[in-house]
Amino acid sequence: MQLHFLGTGAGMPSKDRNTSAVALKLLEERGSIWLFDCGEATQHQILHTTIKPRKVDKVFITHLHGDHIFGLPGFISSRSFLGGEEPLTIYGPKGLKQWLEQTLKLTKTHLTYELYFEEVVEGIVFEDAQFIVKAMPLEHVIECFGYRIEQKPLAGELYIDKAIALGVPKGPLLGQLKAGNDVVLENGHVVRSMDVTSPPQDGFTVAILGDTKYCENAKNLSYEADIVIHEATFDHATIHLAAQYGHSTNTEAAQIAKEANAQTLILNHISARFLEKDLPHFLAEAQHVFANTFIAHDQLQFEWKQHEVIVKE
Repeated sequence: MQLHFLGTGAGMPSKDRNTSAVALKLLEERGSIWLFDCGEATQHQILHTTIKPRKVDKVFITHLHGDHIFGLPGFISSRSFLGGEEPLTIYGPKGLKQWLEQTLKLTKTHLTYELYFEEVVEGIVFEDAQFIVKAMPLEHVIECFGYRIEQKPLAGELYIDKAIALGVPKGPLLGQLKAGNDVVLENGHVVRSMDVTSPPQDGFTVAILGDTKYCENAKNLSYEADIVIHEATFDHATIHLAAQYGHSTNTEAAQIAKEANAQTLILNHISARFLEKDLPHFLAEAQHVFANTFIAHDQLQFEWKQHEVIVKE
């Protein structure tokens, strides 16, 4: 799994940061990409990456502020022009479907694929054999959600030599054992999966939070997550502004990660008031509360591999 930050700014684009968009790249796990928020010019940011829009099959929107959705019409249109034929499902708060359908209708935008909408409420918004995505409301100035993406436990390693020694022939029976199923050989002997595989391995958990004040649901979504992506529009010195506008500071985000016993925190949605020269102090403040903290910048990537988080510049 990889995270690719396409836009990391707050409010409106700046010379250094585009507006909000994070790609969760699940190419190894399922051959697709999920996009979380789609601020203005997200499709332009994608042009500087190896991301293929047709590989994006799900878009999750946290809330309906423009810096999180104004890139959707352009992205959806470009996905069609670039040969996208597979369906696209968009998850988001009430009103998103109406706004987007009206935009596409008035601009007479024709799509080469089916577009589906799922109105988000608290609870499980998506689940299949591999993943479960949960949503919880956060505390912003309008309805806003955070998402928790959990990869279900992975099958353990198959000890092929041990299975063959027990009489299992090479072929589909080995696959059944790896999948956790016991098999019966031609001689009637039963080979148990648990005898020839290692225990199941935990998958990853990522919490991607929309705009929010410090709140309990941010902590609940982040509980023991491998990665927490939390907005940090303000710093500790401007905490009074954070509360006023329904946002968080760097230290409040760090406190959430600490209380949730998370592994890694990535600060996102940084106000344009903070210039490059301000960021070392901005980061140090958060790291004083939660040591394993990073600041996202546009086009920064993180990889989760074997329970380790690796920064990929």
